[in-house]
Amino acid sequence: MMGHSHAVSGAMLYAASAPFLPPLLLDIHLQPSDILMGTVLCAGAALLPDLDHHDGTIANFLGPLSKLLCRLVAWISGGHRHATHSFLFVALMSAGTWAGISYAGRWFTLGMTFFLLALAIRALHLCPPGHGTSAWITVVGLAALGTAGIDRWMPNAPGWLPYAVGLGCLAHLLGDCLTKQGAPLFWPHRQRYETVLIKHTGNKVETKVLVPLMSVATVALLWFTALSPTVVG
Repeated sequence: MMGHSHAVSGAMLYAASAPFLPPLLLDIHLQPSDILMGTVLCAGAALLPDLDHHDGTIANFLGPLSKLLCRLVAWISGGHRHATHSFLFVALMSAGTWAGISYAGRWFTLGMTFFLLALAIRALHLCPPGHGTSAWITVVGLAALGTAGIDRWMPNAPGWLPYAVGLGCLAHLLGDCLTKQGAPLFWPHRQRYETVLIKHTGNKVETKVLVPLMSVATVALLWFTALSPTVVG
């Protein structure tokens, strides 16, 4: 799937599950602001598995720095669609986010927020197209402004952030399992799992059917869980 599709799927899954799963799994009842922030950050987290792809959507989201990061992750993980496309990676990212929030404190939380916002901005095409300087500088500027705004509303230790990160990564794996190459969900076991619905990345099924449906579903879910006057009031 394309980066844009992954981001939209992450946003949709968070918006759909936020009122139900965090209370059940984490004993956390989310406020409307938590749902809105989490939806955006989960969209960014849905790009994290593609940090192993130095030519992917997100390779240049922070300019040369992210390009270098993607090459490093690809080298460590064995290349594109290997270790980072597994349940193990989902668990490590969730646990790592929890540990960072718990032991590194507010600066880690804000740093993670900036990173995920930058991914979401790039994937959702909220910056100039291409890989030029204007694109990644815009990403950095918008992510910095967004982080400053979220800082006013986000709790000191947001228990929902590890959930958003893990769910975003999981959304990515599910999306890639709809393509021909699949994903090695139980890495280091190398078998790939796939149910081919998208025969070619960026085809009409993905761009004309799935993405519009997921976008509409996300907006509708957010209206009923975070935006409607009855909820806000």
